[in-house]
Amino acid sequence: MVHWNSTLGSGFILMGILKDSGSPELLCATIAVLYLLALTSNSLLLLVITRDARLHTPMYLLLGQLSLMDLLFTSVVTPKALVDFLSNENIISFGGCAFQMFLALTLGGAEDLLLAFMAYDRYVAICHPLRYMVLMSTKICLLLVATSWVLASLSALVYTMYTMHYSFCKTREIRHLLCEIPPLLKLACADTSRYELMVYVMGMTFLMLPLSVIVASYTLILFTVLHMPSNKGRQKALVTCSSHLTVVGMFYGAATFMYVLPSSLHSPTQDNIISVFYTIVTPALNPLIYSLRNKEVTGALKRLLGNTHCSHTPPSRKKSWLNSEIYSSSNSENFC
Repeated sequence: MVHWNSTLGSGFILMGILKDSGSPELLCATIAVLYLLALTSNSLLLLVITRDARLHTPMYLLLGQLSLMDLLFTSVVTPKALVDFLSNENIISFGGCAFQMFLALTLGGAEDLLLAFMAYDRYVAICHPLRYMVLMSTKICLLLVATSWVLASLSALVYTMYTMHYSFCKTREIRHLLCEIPPLLKLACADTSRYELMVYVMGMTFLMLPLSVIVASYTLILFTVLHMPSNKGRQKALVTCSSHLTVVGMFYGAATFMYVLPSSLHSPTQDNIISVFYTIVTPALNPLIYSLRNKEVTGALKRLLGNTHCSHTPPSRKKSWLNSEIYSSSNSENFC
């Protein structure tokens, strides 16, 4: 079989999902809208959490990190896919492919760990509320965030270096939306069966351990919630936890299909659909799932928009508001 020098050649050809679809223009427009939604919603959620002092708690610090990871993850993949389609150029260099793989694996792995830490945070808040500020202090919270980034980046570095050390065959077409391990290994000239087994075992471990923490946390949470005397407290706990479980289900479902199921059980088309789901659709939906059902976030958003509105109000109008009986001092906390 003829080999090509992947380090000196012109790189790979990312086939993606747009050109093979029945309506590429419609799909391109849909992906662009979802990307703009992901950018807007995650940026807005990050801004709200940063600006509002009432949200400077471990729960919202972790939520802000989730939005940051989703924002970066979708930006690693989507802009290039759209530009490639519009410019009819879908070449990615060897170094660019390695860098994209490293970023995607880092962000995916960090989110995997972060979701487990978020489940632990909810467990402590609901099952041990009096010890919450001890078990989830700011220092501990920052340590958890740092752990997710460091472990994910080290794991991604090892995977990327080992995957890209293979010699690749003359066919340069990657029938996938981005540079990932499974589609790249299909282009390798060497026998990759042992490495694929290692990826499978490590993927199972990296996914199942955090998922076990999540399942254990929510099992204990469920027992605690069912014994709560207050219906209001029970409802608030269930709403918060259901939002997190929805995000967990979307993330782990896609990751399990891509990295745990044997490659013989899914086709390139299915892989592309799943990759679109976890790189574009999920980052667009996550902030909506958390914010629409969270009164603290929606309240902070209203306050932020209210302050913005007040900052653009002419001085004469502000003065008339202060002199009006309608906006009396007893009700001033409800306004700007």
